[in-house]
Amino acid sequence: MNKPQILKNTKTFVKKTLKNAEGGHDWFHIQRVWNNAKLIAKNEDADLFIVELGALLHDIADSKFHNGDESLGPKVALEFLHEQRASPEIINHVVKIIENVSFKGGNIQQEFNSPELEIIQDADRLDALGAIGIARTFNYGGFKGRALYNPEISPDLNMSKEEYKASTAPTINHFYEKLLLLKDRMNTKTGREIAQKRHEFMELYLEQFYAEWEGSK
Repeated sequence: MNKPQILKNTKTFVKKTLKNAEGGHDWFHIQRVWNNAKLIAKNEDADLFIVELGALLHDIADSKFHNGDESLGPKVALEFLHEQRASPEIINHVVKIIENVSFKGGNIQQEFNSPELEIIQDADRLDALGAIGIARTFNYGGFKGRALYNPEISPDLNMSKEEYKASTAPTINHFYEKLLLLKDRMNTKTGREIAQKRHEFMELYLEQFYAEWEGSK
């Protein structure tokens, strides 16, 4: 395998495929996750080639934008990597990463694990935290036509996977149903350190949001 060429081809393929994607799940999201993953991997014992491939392909066909079809992303990645003549072991590992990387609700346990998945999962979750995480959350809420906030609709922390995917709750609820849970679900030391800072920023944001909502600040 020509690993540098495969990575170059993968970057080109992802940029083309996600050219018109929703702003929180576009090429720039992939690029940030890729950069986060490479940063975290410096302090972990993992195969950097698999880390980079998994990061680049992790959202190649996000089920949220394909009628909930969770099989499409792994299938697209498998076919692409097969065309690139990647080894079967690498293809299988990357497919497993794509199948397991996403947050699917508060009570779902993933069935596969590896150091490479842990790194990519942390890298992806970091992009859901902090200033960018806030921006992505409201961008997606607007994309779905959701309310900003409704004090009469409380966050639901006990949703099943199906309920989580089908939820139409106000965007602020998503902070409690996902974003504020991520800090304690990070896998790596580097991920935890960065997540802590971004988590604290989100808490300050919510404090300001509620103060402005009530007209007290």
